[in-house]
Amino acid sequence: MDLDEVADRLYALPPSDFTAARTAEARAAKEAGDARLSREIARLRKPTVSAWAVNRLAREHPAELAELLDVGERLRAAWQEQDPEALAGLTQRRGEVTEKMGRLARQDAELSPAAGTEVDQTLDAALVDDGAAAEVRQGRLVKPLRYSGFAPAPVTRAPAVRKGKSAEERAGEEAERARAREEAEARKARERQEAQAAHQEWAQALEAARREHEERAEKVVRLEKKLGKARRKLNDARQRLEVTQREERRARQRLER
Repeated sequence: MDLDEVADRLYALPPSDFTAARTAEARAAKEAGDARLSREIARLRKPTVSAWAVNRLAREHPAELAELLDVGERLRAAWQEQDPEALAGLTQRRGEVTEKMGRLARQDAELSPAAGTEVDQTLDAALVDDGAAAEVRQGRLVKPLRYSGFAPAPVTRAPAVRKGKSAEERAGEEAERARAREEAEARKARERQEAQAAHQEWAQALEAARREHEERAEKVVRLEKKLGKARRKLNDARQRLEVTQREERRARQRLER
């Protein structure tokens, strides 16, 4: 048994089962005489729900995930080459595969709106960043990933000497910019909608928690009153016990004379 083997088992589990399973694995390693492995297992971090949902995609939908990561690799190459035609097609394909994978993640697990947004952000990060892609492919995320740009900055190359761009090139570039704007606007609208849903969900949870707190606080007050009354009765009973014990002892002494 090694750390990779154990980590693969643990990160396939739902977050609710992770801690108990990690404890059991660490104990098993210790009982087997491998204290170092036991410590390494104990240091493995519990994944968030959104990270677990992406880990599930790596295990249960490897072909679909490979497709998404392939689109990301080609998209990064197109940015490096500054190829407008390839960028136009891949940008459209990017939206399709991201939507497909997000749908699969939600289908396989009940995700809150906030967790769903984190899944989408993680998939976007895997599309535009090779390091994020490697983490997603491994299937051991502990938290969601996020990338702050559309794609890596392209390699600066010396411009070729030419009179100017053709009408077809200018039209292609304008179409690409329009598609990029539309995609950004659609993503922003989707994120706002999910943020509103998440806020509503947490607002409802807050109201429920507040009501529960008030009910329990009132119950504690009532119990404290009952406890105070019970303590006074206990004190009275203790005093009667002491008096009774003293009088019984005196009566017994008189009897023994």
